[in-house]
Amino acid sequence: MSLPLRTTVLVVGGGPAGAYAAAALAREGIETTVLEAVKFPRYHIGESMLPSLNSFLRFIDAEDKLRAHGFCVKRGAAVKFNQHKQEGYTDFIGKDPRNGSWNVIRSEFDQLLLRHAGESGANVFEETKVTEINFCEDNAPDDPRPISATYIRRSGEKGIISFDYLVDASGRNGIMSTKYLRNRKMNKSLHNLACWSYWTGASKYMPGTHRENAPWFEALTDESGWGWFIPLHNGTVSVGIVMDSSISASKKAAGKVAAQGGEYTLKDHYLDQLQYVPNLKKFLEGAELKEDGDHYRVQSASDFSYAADKYAGDHFRMIGDASAFIDPFFSSGVHLALLGGLTAATSIAASIKKQCTEAEAAKFHDIKVSTAYTRFLLVVMSAYKQIRAQTINVLADVDEDNFDRAFDILRPVIQGTADVGKKLTEDELQKTMDFCKDVFAPTDPELHEAVGARLHPELLAPNAPILSEAEITKAVAPGDEDAKLVLNRLNARKHVNTLYKGPDNLQVDSVDGYIANLVHGALGLVKV
Repeated sequence: MSLPLRTTVLVVGGGPAGAYAAAALAREGIETTVLEAVKFPRYHIGESMLPSLNSFLRFIDAEDKLRAHGFCVKRGAAVKFNQHKQEGYTDFIGKDPRNGSWNVIRSEFDQLLLRHAGESGANVFEETKVTEINFCEDNAPDDPRPISATYIRRSGEKGIISFDYLVDASGRNGIMSTKYLRNRKMNKSLHNLACWSYWTGASKYMPGTHRENAPWFEALTDESGWGWFIPLHNGTVSVGIVMDSSISASKKAAGKVAAQGGEYTLKDHYLDQLQYVPNLKKFLEGAELKEDGDHYRVQSASDFSYAADKYAGDHFRMIGDASAFIDPFFSSGVHLALLGGLTAATSIAASIKKQCTEAEAAKFHDIKVSTAYTRFLLVVMSAYKQIRAQTINVLADVDEDNFDRAFDILRPVIQGTADVGKKLTEDELQKTMDFCKDVFAPTDPELHEAVGARLHPELLAPNAPILSEAEITKAVAPGDEDAKLVLNRLNARKHVNTLYKGPDNLQVDSVDGYIANLVHGALGLVKV
């Protein structure tokens, strides 16, 4: 099938972000073309999904396909940061059985989404790599407008396709950010390395209970990082270790010395780290490391946390890993990819339909992506602050405007009677992380129920105001540490729960008076 000479929207990359944007645009009757460099299915890490996946896929009529596929149901998640306390458990289905999420094999999930984009009306071309983006010469250098792309196909055929709008969903390569805008910066506080592989024959978390087979996340006992244990529907379990890159390098060097001139491989390094996640290691008793294929081996990735100073411009949007990536922790990758795909589609549809100016549409996308990124970044950093048991300097990684939009309602709580709206300081960031860390407090539904029986009901109400530390201390009986844990966790989630929302995130917190109109056939922006 030949590529068209031009298209209204060109999407570079067919991963979750690109496929989602293409499906949403095509369903609006907007001519959309996807160019994907490889042939799907293709391997990808990042297998644990948030509950927001349901509502995102429901919006593009793909939820039933997800449910019918047979992915491993994720009813909740268990997190253990302190080896001397119980784990924390987040129950996704307590209030709604359909609010569970999934652990997915990404090759299958990504292919499902890309095929859905094609079935929605997008023109999808695999094994077609974009090599250059060409820009309008009339625009100023600091305001580039892309107008066409040069590509090469597996057959060797080369060509150029023109477009009105560009969606860069090219993954970590991020062609717009790295090659043209040169605006990507690495997060100074998250220089980590991940290594992972797959196991068979592992045991399950809490079999025979409503928590059965939940994924498990555990801090390393030497405070260098954390591990994951994610069950998959093909009978394997994804097991990974994430740790500070410099500590990882030191451990590798020590391992080579201990090998006394013998070989010390990535596999050796990976297996050595399991001693630091004793609870996770118990799940692997009697299990076997799977090593029979290109992707069934120990793999690694490093320095994967980055962001850009903007995610949109004149007739272009950047989404998914092409825009930013935080960390495997908290399963934020696909959520941010789908959110970015929807904001790109919504803002482009608004621009095409003249519901606002292109500059206003681009700004909407930029702010929504950057705000979501900042919220997740601070929650992830709050986890690392506990894992590493030390203060983490993150001021250089957080844009003040994005912080104000993402955490504005927390500033009065954190600062008390101090001046709200002052310049962001490292101290305020540390206090924000201290507040957010209670999202991972070692509580579970049973503890919440027990505490609820002895506290005033209004304290546990979803619409209760955010409480200060002093107010929580006053509200509970002296020595009732369980009640403090529960209130602190509920307190943190009043704000952080916005992270779990899907498309609804685009209909709150207007940008210059605009919110998304998430109606099929009328997708775009409307004035509040």
